[in-house]
Amino acid sequence: MRNPTSTGHNRIALTAVAAQLGIMFIGAILPTPLYPLYREAFGFSGVTLTLIYATYVLGNLTALLFFGRLADQVGRRSASLPAVAVGIASAVIFAAAQSTGWLFVARGVSGFSTGLASGAATAWIAELYAGSDKSRAARVASAANFFGCAAGPLMGGLFAQFAFAPLRLSYFAYLILLCGAAGAILLPRETVMQPKPLGDIDLRPRIGVPPGIRLQFISPAVTGFATFSLIGFYSALIPSLLGETLHQSAPLVAGGVVCELFLIAAVAILISGKFASQTATLTALLLLPPSVWILVGAEIAHSLALLFFAAALGGLAGGLGYRGSLEVINRIAPADRRSEVVSSYMIALFAGNSVPVIGIGFLAAATTALTAHAIFAAVLTVLAGVAMLTGLKFPPEK
Repeated sequence: MRNPTSTGHNRIALTAVAAQLGIMFIGAILPTPLYPLYREAFGFSGVTLTLIYATYVLGNLTALLFFGRLADQVGRRSASLPAVAVGIASAVIFAAAQSTGWLFVARGVSGFSTGLASGAATAWIAELYAGSDKSRAARVASAANFFGCAAGPLMGGLFAQFAFAPLRLSYFAYLILLCGAAGAILLPRETVMQPKPLGDIDLRPRIGVPPGIRLQFISPAVTGFATFSLIGFYSALIPSLLGETLHQSAPLVAGGVVCELFLIAAVAILISGKFASQTATLTALLLLPPSVWILVGAEIAHSLALLFFAAALGGLAGGLGYRGSLEVINRIAPADRRSEVVSSYMIALFAGNSVPVIGIGFLAAATTALTAHAIFAAVLTVLAGVAMLTGLKFPPEK
């Protein structure tokens, strides 16, 4: 049972939950400008780098498959506090890292914490809007996600460029933010009014998409996978592309490009409130292919300006795609299974964020980076077409 809400007294609660969600996603992208420093310190290959980044998805999937329904059963706060605690553990492991193996562990733990937090916080925000404005709830959750992702690479880039011992100090600073997040989520009221006793919790893994909404679920899931594939490319591979192809090795440049992508995505989410969810999603799918092909063009032309333009276009596609598809998910999900359905959607997002990066790494090792990136662009173009066709054929109910 959900606690009924009043829209006039939830601003502090919504701000607290959104801030916690954003802070969790800072940790997801914070290592991006630090990866070249890790490669120099630990001497691993480009393929290893993609595997380290992609280990994140293993943590995500573990959290979402086994614990995706936890917040529906024990309550939003009771699921969110452990997520922050696991995030603290991840930051400590990153800060203490002595070899490549530590990075695999830290990245996996980081993925687990983000996966656990995202489903609970997204459902919590939707319920704090009292069921009357799911579109605004989706925009708040999406913007919080992307503002956190924008802050992460900027924070990491600044520490890498200017700080002493950036591989330690950046995570010490992040620990402070995580402690603030833990305090913030003590403020909102719980929206699950009858949590289950611990002995009755069901942790059996399953992808929770009720049969009645599965056809409608396809388009937002594929949209999320495709847009987050582009986001994963920027988060994992832009530092390498900048250093090896554009000869820009400054960590702050890498952090700035990735920050631009996420910042534009967050702003696009906030200013697109008059767009219907289908309009936002279809616009994102139209923008996605040119954004990724311009990225390939920037690599061919060795143009930093073209790369920034590609990042801006990719940010628009990512922001509108995430906001529109999440809004559809919020609309079609049954109230008593919202966290489960949102977590299933998040599986598609996190898989897109990491799995293609692995393929790009192995393709680049077998051929060339440019060839791998062109194949990636072709695959995203196909996925955008699939998502558009299914979205038009099986639109969400009004």
